[in-house]
Amino acid sequence: MRPSHVLLAVLVAAVWGVNFTVIEVGLGHFPPLLFSALRFLAAALPAVFLVGRPKVAWKWIVAVGLVLGVAKFGLLFVGMDAGMPAGLSSLVLQIQAVFTALFAFLVLGERPSGVRVLGMGVALGGIGVAAVDEGTTGPLGAFVLVVAAAVCWGVSNVLTRRAASPDALNFMVWVSTVPVLPLLGLSMLLEGPSRDLAALRALDWQGVGTVLYVAWITTVFGFGAWGWLLRRHPASTVAPFSLLVPVFGMSSAALFLGESVSPLRWCAAALLVGGVALTSLAPSRRREQPPAPAPAPEVIVPAEGPAPSLPAGQPRRGHFVGQPR
Repeated sequence: MRPSHVLLAVLVAAVWGVNFTVIEVGLGHFPPLLFSALRFLAAALPAVFLVGRPKVAWKWIVAVGLVLGVAKFGLLFVGMDAGMPAGLSSLVLQIQAVFTALFAFLVLGERPSGVRVLGMGVALGGIGVAAVDEGTTGPLGAFVLVVAAAVCWGVSNVLTRRAASPDALNFMVWVSTVPVLPLLGLSMLLEGPSRDLAALRALDWQGVGTVLYVAWITTVFGFGAWGWLLRRHPASTVAPFSLLVPVFGMSSAALFLGESVSPLRWCAAALLVGGVALTSLAPSRRREQPPAPAPAPEVIVPAEGPAPSLPAGQPRRGHFVGQPR
């Protein structure tokens, strides 16, 4: 990669990592479900009028919008609002690589190699260490919500691959239109109209800034730049930069929010990052199947950070792209 491309990849990882700190700030202005709804509204408008018509069937757009937008981000924002630290959230979400590999095996028949299975075990060990640390210092229920968000992210990655959109940015923008009304409805039901109205009436420039950052900087710029890099370099070259996301996430949370990092958390970080690296970069094997027509290009949408890369040595049929707490 050219030095300028390396810098761009690092910048995207930094944008995605700092995003968790920005979300923490935004949750001080909005109820979590309302904040998530506003995020997708800002990401969809006005971009939906600029990217053209959807290039895949609506069933895939709706499915990914509900799983990724409503379930994944709803659980993440609620978990963080319930007390899950921003830095730890940026780290724990990386376990989505393990769930993606698991669901890809169950649904797509991609059998993991021994190295990938080892990586999954190491990453799960890191989650266990993080759970012990959070269970003694913070709300364990909030931790479980963020892990559940990572599970939903894994499901949405597999759905996105099945959708096989030829234009990842077009797909992500249209997906962003789906969660808005469901999230607003859930916010009205669970958080209450009075709380939502109070947040909107008290809206200030800092609140607006957090919405625009998570929508435009994290989603539109981050996703677009990541896709641009993947069009010019092998996925196995670009994907390792996603491992910098929790580094920037934990660092920015410590710097701007004063979050401390315990020895157990450092241990969890080492296990998680190492395990995710093995899981994402090790080759996988497909089950023996009868000959079939060549599949359409595969794309994985980013969801608070990038998704696993296409393993080295496997024929490239498209690009994997990873998204933003």
